[in-house]
Amino acid sequence: MKQPNSKYNMIQEILEKTESEIEKMSPVNILIAGKTGVGKSTLINNVFREKLADTGIGKPVTKHLRRISKEGVPIVLYDTRGLELHQKVQKQVMKEIFDLVEEKKHSKEAIHAVYYCIQANSSRIEDVEIELIKNISEILPVILVLTQSIGKPADDFNRYLEDMNLPVAAVQNVMSEPYEISDDYVIPRFGLKQLIEKTLQLIPKESREAFNNAQQADIERKAKAARRWAARYVATTFGVGFAPIPFSDASVLVPMQVTLLAHITAIFGISMDKSTIVSIIAAVGGTGSATMIGKTVVANAFKFIPGVGTIVGGIISGTTASIVTSALSLSYIEVLSIIATKEKNGESIDLGLLERLMRKQFKKNIKMNRKELKTKDMEFDGDEALSDALNTYTDLEDETRQSVSFPKKVTRTVTKFIKKHLP
Repeated sequence: MKQPNSKYNMIQEILEKTESEIEKMSPVNILIAGKTGVGKSTLINNVFREKLADTGIGKPVTKHLRRISKEGVPIVLYDTRGLELHQKVQKQVMKEIFDLVEEKKHSKEAIHAVYYCIQANSSRIEDVEIELIKNISEILPVILVLTQSIGKPADDFNRYLEDMNLPVAAVQNVMSEPYEISDDYVIPRFGLKQLIEKTLQLIPKESREAFNNAQQADIERKAKAARRWAARYVATTFGVGFAPIPFSDASVLVPMQVTLLAHITAIFGISMDKSTIVSIIAAVGGTGSATMIGKTVVANAFKFIPGVGTIVGGIISGTTASIVTSALSLSYIEVLSIIATKEKNGESIDLGLLERLMRKQFKKNIKMNRKELKTKDMEFDGDEALSDALNTYTDLEDETRQSVSFPKKVTRTVTKFIKKHLP
């Protein structure tokens, strides 16, 4: 196995490989239609990351259709802005949609599904809307999205639409944002995970990875996908055929771990910058070169692996490498889940706390035996791991609030790492 040279920049390599992984994804394309004021932008900003309706580049493609996209987010949305459903306008919009679908089909820009949005509290659907929905359904699968779904009237409207037997793929009630009833009672957002699930059933298999990257409503789905991929990668890389290596050559593990971390980052699709990755890697790899990082990760791991003993002068077997890398991937996924959750909620992220969280989760995961790690890898039932990580992060936040000053040791560690690794 080839060792990384002294100029190997682990952080830059993770970022570049992540970008490359996203570029290889087959993008997903969705048309979003509905009357003005039904909450399309709110839906977009809460289903997809990066607040696409606000920050994405909106480019008019026709009089009534706008193309929304953003670099690094593998999804394109077509929004029927300013849609007023008079007979004349309806025919014009319908022609524009048919022309767009015809133009893009058989290409990577082919439209895969339609969200037709209706405000649930209106409890009505007009004849022109029914005709438009039927026409669109002839060429594309349509999900009726009932926005601002509050209380029994919204449920009744859903049943009414279901009973109409419209040629649609699904009818889904959603509350895109928490709705405050009073100072003491807030209706949480709901229905978005179900919308994600129903959309995934409609789009091509090759575009599902891109859709999972772009969506932010179901963080657990991202974590499960990352764990399944990581489990396969670890089994393939460190299984039969992996030749044991001396501890002095532990740096050969670093490129493998970079590939692992980059792919996991691409699955999550969160806005990772260099300083964030520095904080996470510094927690388990120290602040040295690639050679030192490889040794430090393994050495730190050996302190907690039951029955392994000292590493000095020792040999790293496939089993040991598998345990170390599995623990690294699980901890990384748990930390990214916290970042994704914070981003979704518009909350700030403390890099010092991320470093401490990564260290705690790595220490916790490395103590598991191989069977426990594999079970945690593949099942991830009940979202207990994410809940545990979130509770740990919350506890760290509480500790920090009670502390007089930011931990100087954490600051020194990150600063030193940045100086050594970032251009």
